[in-house]
Amino acid sequence: MNYLVVVAHPDDEVLGAGATMYKIAQEGHSVNVCILSGEVKARSNRPSTDELAIAVNSSLNILGVDRVIKGDFPNIEFNTVPHLNLVQFIEKAIVETNAEVIFTHHPADLNNDHLHTSIACQAAVRLFQRRPEINPLKELLFMEVPSATEWSLNKSINQFNPNTFIEVGEEAIDKKIEALSQYRGVMRPYPHPRSNEALKGLAAYRGGQAGMVYAESFESTFRRGF
Repeated sequence: MNYLVVVAHPDDEVLGAGATMYKIAQEGHSVNVCILSGEVKARSNRPSTDELAIAVNSSLNILGVDRVIKGDFPNIEFNTVPHLNLVQFIEKAIVETNAEVIFTHHPADLNNDHLHTSIACQAAVRLFQRRPEINPLKELLFMEVPSATEWSLNKSINQFNPNTFIEVGEEAIDKKIEALSQYRGVMRPYPHPRSNEALKGLAAYRGGQAGMVYAESFESTFRRGF
């Protein structure tokens, strides 16, 4: 199976699905990542371009990712980018990775780039209906990204409602935290949601909801029987 994680910024992929990525890679599946703002030039305390590239590669190597596709869309300015440009970039990533299952941001995330990534990804995943040579999409899932998804303050938008739980176990959660630690300044002291304790606690909570030993949760929004 070919999996693709589509995110706005470096580290979003690990925060949202790092342990799941590690698990499915260990099972022999192809795991790929598409980062729309690969250089995040407006990020505070940003490392140099070379340092960031090393961090991305090191993080994704820990998780067993096959390929990362980086865009250069402006950080925290996706609302200024033509929607079609985002859609076509994601479509190209879908074609290049033969993606069958796609993870992306929830559209209620507080972060504006996450919102536009989600909307563009929802449009892009229909590509197989226009191009019969493309692998049909089997599933589209929304992730929860700590420090963004829980801050969905606009109650007029449906908030993240997990309906899919993937048991990952403690080893995969430890790998997720190790992968996040490759990014400078991403991890914070507890009780920040991007702390070791909070990330492990969230996985324990999601696991407890579904009777599993540590889990990541997702909202499956489209599923084509397989």
